[in-house]
Amino acid sequence: MTLKQRIDAFTKVGLFINRHFSGEYVGSEAVLHEGLNKVIDAAGIYNNWFIPKYVNEAIFNIGTMLGEEDLTAFAQPFAKSTDNKIIALVCAGNIPMVCFHDVLCVLLSGNTVLLKLSSDDNVLMPFFLKLLCHYEPEFETKIVFADGKLGKFDAIIATGSDNTASHLHYYFGKYPNIIRKSRTSVAVIKGDETSEELKALGKDVFTYFGLGCRNVGKLLVPQGYNFNLFFESIVDFGDVVNNKKYGNNYDYHRAIYLLESMTFLDNNFLLIRENQDLYSPVGTLYFQYYQTEHDVSDYIATNADHLQCVIGRNHVPFGYSQHPVITDFADNVNTVDFLVNL
Repeated sequence: MTLKQRIDAFTKVGLFINRHFSGEYVGSEAVLHEGLNKVIDAAGIYNNWFIPKYVNEAIFNIGTMLGEEDLTAFAQPFAKSTDNKIIALVCAGNIPMVCFHDVLCVLLSGNTVLLKLSSDDNVLMPFFLKLLCHYEPEFETKIVFADGKLGKFDAIIATGSDNTASHLHYYFGKYPNIIRKSRTSVAVIKGDETSEELKALGKDVFTYFGLGCRNVGKLLVPQGYNFNLFFESIVDFGDVVNNKKYGNNYDYHRAIYLLESMTFLDNNFLLIRENQDLYSPVGTLYFQYYQTEHDVSDYIATNADHLQCVIGRNHVPFGYSQHPVITDFADNVNTVDFLVNL
């Protein structure tokens, strides 16, 4: 299978996704679109975090990555690749299809992917891989699902928590690897943001209920910052608390803060606390004051190994944390270079 065949197949998947959301179905593919709708519903049954709104968001964002021009430029490093290695992928399940970019990289490289899906996200990816094989049947020999323990492989890409990462290093450190740890994102507030900017920030906080590494879990705010406009601007996101899992997290932490007489702000669906920690729990947003721009730069530099995105003016624009482009790599580790240099 040539590189062009591989690019063409992913391009067709992108066009299928675009047609799905535009409603402009190709007659012969109507059954596939119906199947995708059923899979989206099934994903929410298996994992109550995966509500259709956010599954659709994830799929739509993937579709924006799969333009022919972008794929062609992205895949150029694989033009001379002749290896056929087996690359194991141990996938996270925090947000829908979070492993898609890794799968894309491995299959574009011409290697075989050995997939160990998370039990939290094991219905969406199989659908899209079957769709890929529908457009390019030669991919069928390049996709293997691990049943239980991983079989033979030549390199591994794995994503997990900090604790999980230490175990992965122990078991798989002898192989060429990318082993990712926990990351989160922060937003830098200047203090003069408009309501529109703060509403956009709400997307960075609440999309996928805040479970992704690209979600903002902490704000850096100027000394004495007043949160009133922020609360007013994010009111449209209040329905997150109606999700049982999110609501339980919100209620639990609110009870803890009250019992321990902690100071916090509350708008009935989000708790805001001053806290030096970087990682905030679901339903809570931490903040930390800064005095100068130098304080902000120092904070970002000090925590660089734990940050996926920095949101704000002069950083990733408000509202765009969950819209990565094809050249955005998790943990800022270039997966293409890793595969090319195996």
